[in-house]
Amino acid sequence: MRKALLLLPLLLAGCVDDSATYYIDGNDHTLTVRATQDYFWQPELTLYLTASRLPDCQRRFPLPPAPAGPLDYELYSNGDNVWTLKAGEDAYSFETQGCTQLDSVSTAPAQLVGKFVLNDGKLAFEEVKTPAAPVPAPAP
Repeated sequence: MRKALLLLPLLLAGCVDDSATYYIDGNDHTLTVRATQDYFWQPELTLYLTASRLPDCQRRFPLPPAPAGPLDYELYSNGDNVWTLKAGEDAYSFETQGCTQLDSVSTAPAQLVGKFVLNDGKLAFEEVKTPAAPVPAPAP
């Protein structure tokens, strides 16, 4: 029995259960992606996106399963609290005014704000760094 307990951590070592959050406007307005894989032999990750704009709404949306391994979802801002999550050719739009998933992908101009990436079982949000404004030259 003791040997079986020693093997348990090895069986769970390849599992994924992590989340990453993009903070839009402090802690009250966020988008969170959660990835889970209960067993290391499962070929897919279960994914959810949680849209939150407190105190008005908070809702979890299932995303299609993704192959286990590295994950790269780009997040775009379409303005007016509309956000698009894109992975390859697949894209999904959400709005955080009423916490709903849009039936079609938003066609509004979009700005890349960052990426949700999964590497080695760790999910993180990598925000796009906007270039700093040039410092004006001193007046002569």
